[in-house]
Amino acid sequence: MAINPDHLSPCGLYCGVCAILIAHRDNNEKFKQRLVGLYQGGVAGKGTLPGSQDLTIADVRCEGCLSGTRFMHCRQCDIRDCTQRKGYRGCHECNDFPCRHIDEFPMTVGKKVILRSVPYIRQHGFEKWALDEEARYFCPQCGQKVFRGAVKCNQCKAELDLD
Repeated sequence: MAINPDHLSPCGLYCGVCAILIAHRDNNEKFKQRLVGLYQGGVAGKGTLPGSQDLTIADVRCEGCLSGTRFMHCRQCDIRDCTQRKGYRGCHECNDFPCRHIDEFPMTVGKKVILRSVPYIRQHGFEKWALDEEARYFCPQCGQKVFRGAVKCNQCKAELDLD
């Protein structure tokens, strides 16, 4: 399997298993609408991240962290800019990991995955990490492909804890 280099995010969140990227890639309007609802939910309808309250289906588009087409929250992320400023391919090359960018990461699942992934990338490299992330996100009950953060399989409804 060929790994898209645009999906090799510097933070350790492999874009190939991101719900936003998958919904955009598959042009899945129903999935996009669910994601808009999820992001808009947040506390008292203020959105889960800044700016989410105004999110629309048209905003659910991304082709990976290192591409020219990034989701609104990915464009706001300081981690990518930090690694580029330092000339690093990713956080795994930085002696300051985990830093305030990770400590302040606004999504709980994302932070959990970053803290798991960066040490793994250090030990095994980007390519093995990407392949292993692709292999991780399948329902153990029915084999259905799922996305990072999924708590229930869309196919068989089994509860998931893959992150």
